[in-house]
Formats: sequence, structure tokens, C-alpha cells
Amino acid sequence: MRLTLIVVLCLLNAGCALWRKDAEEPVDNGPKQQKAEPVLKPSEVLQPKSLDIASPISDHFYVRGIYFPASVTTILRLDPNSVIEGSTLSGEEDLGLDDQVDQGRMEFDIRMRENNHVRIDYFKLNRFSEQALPRDIIFGDEIFEEGTNFRSKLDWRVLSLTYTYSFVHTNRFEGGLGLGIHVIEAQASGGEPGTLNREEASEVGIFPTIAANLAFRISKRWSVTLRGQQFSANPEDFEGKMSDYHGDIQYRWRKNFAVGLGYTRMETDLQVFDTDQPLLFNLDTSGPELFFRASF
Repeated sequence: MRLTLIVVLCLLNAGCALWRKDAEEPVDNGPKQQKAEPVLKPSEVLQPKSLDIASPISDHFYVRGIYFPASVTTILRLDPNSVIEGSTLSGEEDLGLDDQVDQGRMEFDIRMRENNHVRIDYFKLNRFSEQALPRDIIFGDEIFEEGTNFRSKLDWRVLSLTYTYSFVHTNRFEGGLGLGIHVIEAQASGGEPGTLNREEASEVGIFPTIAANLAFRISKRWSVTLRGQQFSANPEDFEGKMSDYHGDIQYRWRKNFAVGLGYTRMETDLQVFDTDQPLLFNLDTSGPELFFRASF
């Protein structure tokens, strides 16, 4: 009985071994022979790994904190209607708005895969003034005489989303083209304090732009970046032009941190042909930049 049980167990064990295909499993018969490493070509040995150097060309993400002491020029006109034209005003000379502003800004850029960039930028400019008018003006439906104490406020906000594709991407140079979308909100108000003589106008618009960007790594720590965007259109209800240009030089202080100096100019010319409230609004903002850049 015991012998029969032993024979049955042996047969079961052999059958299981065949079912599991044990013959195909690797057998440890001694030390394994190590595979030879691939042989590099002389050109591959001598080629520097430049893309491993931290720079705007190799960063996958960055955020810039910017101090922007800008010069501002504003031209504004609010017409009573499509027939009567209002007074063309200088926001700085006629209304007393600041022509120099200290701005703080933020900018983000995300690299998707290798050659795709998405940049997000937000710009906000709010100014307020109250002074006696230097001349008679027509502002909307109201007429204000010279010497009237006039209170004015201008709010300007721009949210920009820009996509670019790098058609050229080498060890030291990157250049691409793309499209941008700018959501603009403008609000202007003015009137005599303590009275109902007051006018206000606001517009929200979406502007597409054609964008270009360049980056050049001068050395391990120094780099230069340039970019520009522009749009102009003349449909039936408005006439508009927008441009945004920027250039900077930056020093790579640490692998993930850089400081730099730059210059930015943003220009917007907008004329709305509205039968109820025609509007002319031109804003030119330009000046140097000092920024801190974090990236990886």
C-alpha cells in the first residue's frame, strides 16, 4: 500500500512538472556571464552632453517673478454717439494719471515633450487721479469746463496664453513659432465728485496674435531669450492692433535659479465703432525688467 502511494505521488509530481513546462525554466548551472556594454562610436564619446546643462533650452518649467518699472502713455476718447466726437485726452497730461508705475508681474512657461511650449502671462494696470481740468472736454454725454475738479480711473487687465512649437532645437539654440490668445478687459470712468456728472465705459475683447520666440545659451551660466507677438485687424465693429515684445539676458546662479535683466514693450490700439458708446483707447507700456527665475 505504501509502495503504491509512493509510485502515485511520483507520477503526479512528474505530470505537474510536464504541465508547468519546467524544461523551459532557466537552470542555475553556475555564475552568469555578463553582457558586454555597447561600444560607443568616437563621435558619440567626444560629443558633449550640452542639453544636460540647465538653461532656458533644457528647462521643462519655469516661473518668473518680475519687477517692472514702466513708462505709460495713454490716449482716450469717449464719444457721446457715432455722430458727435468726444475730446481726445492724454491720460497723463489732461487727467493727471501716473506716467511711471511700479509693477509686479508673474509669468509661467511649461514645456510639453521636447518642442512644445505653453506660456501664461498676466498683466494688470490700475490708475486713479483727481485734479482740475486744464481745458474744456467732452467725455461721453457730459461736457466738463476748464478748472472742473475731475476724478478719473483707468483699469487695464490682460491674460495671455501662448503656444509655440520649436522648429529648431540644438545644444545652444531654440527657436519657434506659434499662436497666442489675449483676453483684454478695459474700464475707464470719469466725472465731477459729488455730482451725477459722471461717465463710464468698459470693453472686453479676445485678441489672437502670431508669436515667435528665441533662446540662445551663451555659456554654462549666461543665456539670452527673445520673444514677440503681434496682431492687427479691421472688421466692421472695431479696429485694433496689439503687440508685445520682450528680450532679456539671464545669469544661472544655481541649477534651478536664475536672475536677469530685460526690457518689455506692450502696445494696444483699440477703437470701437459702437452706435451707443464709441470708444478710442490706446495704451503703450514699456520699460526695463528685473526678474528672478525658478525652473527645473
